[in-house]
Amino acid sequence: MKNKLVIKPLQNNYTQQILNLILPIQQIEFNVPVTPEAQPDLLDIEKYYHGSGGGFWGAEIDGELVGTIALISTGHTAGAIRKMFVKKEFRGKETGIANDLLSELISYCRHNEIIDLYLGTVDMLKAAHRFYEKNGFERKQSEDMPDYFPRMMGENIYYHLTLGNTNSII
Repeated sequence: MKNKLVIKPLQNNYTQQILNLILPIQQIEFNVPVTPEAQPDLLDIEKYYHGSGGGFWGAEIDGELVGTIALISTGHTAGAIRKMFVKKEFRGKETGIANDLLSELISYCRHNEIIDLYLGTVDMLKAAHRFYEKNGFERKQSEDMPDYFPRMMGENIYYHLTLGNTNSII
């Protein structure tokens, strides 16, 4: 990659850029009929993510937002990963953007004593499943997820990672 990648925390002033990245991936690429109104967390990331003790990060190349990842701190030394999206032309091992975003989130977790990471996704996102499993996440049944894990409509595949897991490449 010729251009320098910058990973940085995002605040509410990035709302429109975040929507411009995430909505086409959800609506066009994966045919999920979701609107900004159905995702109030994207309209106030400072409240939903930073306010929980979590965070919201973006990957930029030449000022263009090309990826995001977010963390909701759930208490219990745990967090829920949300909004992991990378623009199609920036995906893959060649760019490493997904790994860089996950590394930033994990670094934040370690610094803030968050030990357990949970996430939910959907069965159709096979590449995402491979990515999480390659990074040491273990697939869980819905009933094995903790009560404090905030579920999202449509999720049917769940993962967990205990930080310090030696299988993680991050």
